[in-house]
Formats: sequence, structure tokens, C-alpha cells
Amino acid sequence: MKTAIVTGAARGIGLATTRLFLEEGRRVAMVDRDGPALRDAAAGLEGVLPVYADISQPDQVTRMVTETVAEFGRIDALVNNAGVAMFGPISETGYEAWREVMATNLDGPFLCTRAAEEELAKTHGAVVNIASISGLRASTLRVAYGTSKAGVIHLTRQQAVELGERGVRVNCVAPGPVDTKLALAVHTPEIRAAYHDAIPLNRYGSEIEIARAIVFLCSDAASYITGQLLSVDGGFEATGIGLPALRG
Repeated sequence: MKTAIVTGAARGIGLATTRLFLEEGRRVAMVDRDGPALRDAAAGLEGVLPVYADISQPDQVTRMVTETVAEFGRIDALVNNAGVAMFGPISETGYEAWREVMATNLDGPFLCTRAAEEELAKTHGAVVNIASISGLRASTLRVAYGTSKAGVIHLTRQQAVELGERGVRVNCVAPGPVDTKLALAVHTPEIRAAYHDAIPLNRYGSEIEIARAIVFLCSDAASYITGQLLSVDGGFEATGIGLPALRG
């Protein structure tokens, strides 16, 4: 039976992806550093292995892979979804905040993919890194977050070029604004209205819509797709600097 590791699986896109994998018949190692949230998310789900780990820590990443193989015997897919967001102007972004964002958002996908490489090579598996539209479009208050996600996009290409020789595919999904609890908490009505105006589909995406793209890229249906960036953003990135008023 095919398996997957999903980091940041306790909530949001990671949990939606986990559930979709389970519907497909895969077993899933659910990885998160929020122990209580992970236990709650895994409760009642059959075919999952909760793994408490911080993917910015090399020793914990090694343990994550070891526990997954011990439980499931193989790794067919790795979804590097775990991430943190800290927003603020450059002048107020200290080095500690910068490093915290980079450690999880960029170091994490590097460490997890390197640790899982041998197992993925055995199964000719797939990796999907989760970036963001912020890695493609510069915006205010996102110096650390946006830069980390831009790094993830290029890391994906580096990994695809090298791991392709071992039969491992690596792709990247860049979500646009998504209706998560975090977005609902921090996006004011004015911000939401501005996003709606800038997005051709005139709405936020849903967690399941992002999950479907992730699961597709891990599937046999995507067997000749590697090194690619898929923006799942309602057309937001395609609009460039065009003014919504001109589209009327």
C-alpha cells in the first residue's frame, strides 16, 4: 500500500491533504510540532501515524523518516507543507524572526527531502513542496516569508534536477489566498475585498482545492511532471500589475 508523509498535518492544507490521501487508500505519516493539535487531528482517522517532530531540526527529521519506515515499510510521497508566517516591515524584522521563518519554511523542505531521498528512490516516489504566491510576487510586510517561499521554488528545481536521475519527481504548489483559520483571523474585510478584486475568480481558494493539486502531483497521473511550479491561486499571479478596475 502506498504511503505519504505530510508535514504541518495538524490543520489547514496539511490536514486536507492527509484526508484526501486516505480517501485514495494511502497510509499517511502526519507530522507536526504542535502535539495536542496533532493528536486531535489524527483521532478517528484510520491508516495514519502521528509523528511529533519539528522539521527544522535535523535529528527530528531523521527520526520522522525512521518511524515512518518502521510503521509502513516504505515512503511513496513527501509533502513539505509545514510553514510559519511572520509579517512586518523590514525595519522591524529582527534576525531571530528571519531565522525562525527560514528554518521552517526553507531548511525544513531541504532536510526532509534529503532524509527521505533513499526511501523515495526505492519507490520512484514524489515530493511536493508548498511555496506561496508570495514567493512569486513581492509584497509589503513579507520580507522573510516571501523570500523563504521564493527559495522553496528554486529548491524544488534543484531537487528535481538531481533526484530525477533516481526516479524521484519533485514539484511545487504555490497557493494564493486560502480560506484558513489564520486568514480569517488576520485578513480584515478590507483586505479580503482587495484580494477579491485582484483575483480573476473573485474569491479565496479552499484547503481542499490546494490539496487536490498536491495529491495529483503525487499520483501516477503526473508521472512525467517534475521540476514544475503550479500556482493554485484563482489566477492571482497571472494578473501581474493590471488594475482590477481595467478588467471591468
